[in-house]
Amino acid sequence: MFKLKCDDFLIYDEATGTYSMSPEQQVRDETERNKWKNTGFTILKDWRLYAMLIPMILVYLLWKYLPMYELMGCFKDPNTGVKGHVNTYYWNGLRYFQMLFTDGNLSPEFWRAFRNTFITAFYGLLFGFPMPIILALFFNEVRSNVARSIMQVCVYLPKFLSTVIVTSLVLILFRNSTNNQTPGVVSKVFGWFGADQTAINQGLVFSTKYYRAIYIISDLWEHAGYDSIVFFAAVIAVSPTSYEAAQIDGAGKMAQMRYVVIPSILSTVIIMLIMKIGGLLSVGYEKIFLLLGQGNGEGAGSNYEVAHVVSTFANDLSDTEFKAVGTAAEMLNNLIGMILVIGSNSIARKASDVSLY
Repeated sequence: MFKLKCDDFLIYDEATGTYSMSPEQQVRDETERNKWKNTGFTILKDWRLYAMLIPMILVYLLWKYLPMYELMGCFKDPNTGVKGHVNTYYWNGLRYFQMLFTDGNLSPEFWRAFRNTFITAFYGLLFGFPMPIILALFFNEVRSNVARSIMQVCVYLPKFLSTVIVTSLVLILFRNSTNNQTPGVVSKVFGWFGADQTAINQGLVFSTKYYRAIYIISDLWEHAGYDSIVFFAAVIAVSPTSYEAAQIDGAGKMAQMRYVVIPSILSTVIIMLIMKIGGLLSVGYEKIFLLLGQGNGEGAGSNYEVAHVVSTFANDLSDTEFKAVGTAAEMLNNLIGMILVIGSNSIARKASDVSLY
């Protein structure tokens, strides 16, 4: 600790031999004394804005923070204590995490699910991240406000459809030709171009050969338009003078995108990429569960080999004696996601001086 003296914040008057406080120091002291009073006055004055935060705070509290209490279940033995009360279970250490790596029955299933999770997420990042940027650049080049608004509404709408509706559309378009029903429209088109007839009869979405492509394309259709909003806002914020300077230098449309627009939105792209990497292994459970096709007729579930991910692995164990192992798998998945965020953020900060925090 530094030792403070009066000379450090008071002014000494040699004529009178007294100390006095500078006007700036008086303001700082007054502000410090009335800090909480001013804060309360600000909240009271803008109470409507703070009231609007209450629903979001409740959502995060009830659905993000309180469920963390149940994470203790992957460190405790559910066969001890009072059933349904995690706090009464006996501690079991890292036994369930060890089972994920060493158990002869669970370990192969977990590693297959983890591999599928990573591959599906990687393809989603590889194809899903650039598409919103391309859409934003495209919208910026449309000169008619009416045409741009119509196109934006068309690509935003899929985001507002429920997962059940999206998966139902996918199953209808790619359905098989068994059980006295005609194949889906897309399945017919694939058949005309020489696609594997066995896969068409089975249902393209149930085929290990076509499942991932169908999943990624449907995910792009559902999310790319809505995700482009952030990038489009960054694009339209680019100063018109930058375009004018580029035009004077003889830059065409592609050159303006390359040397003006993309460098201007690079910070936004980096931030969104870090956030995307953070959710890399958080593959949507509901959509995959519905596309597994259980109960959808002949060939259902045959895509299990490539569609089974960590979240469905945990769900399969939820009603068994290995429920805690499923919880441990989900927690391990989330820990890897956290490490990816920290790592990508550190790399971005060192490489470009732009980071999430």
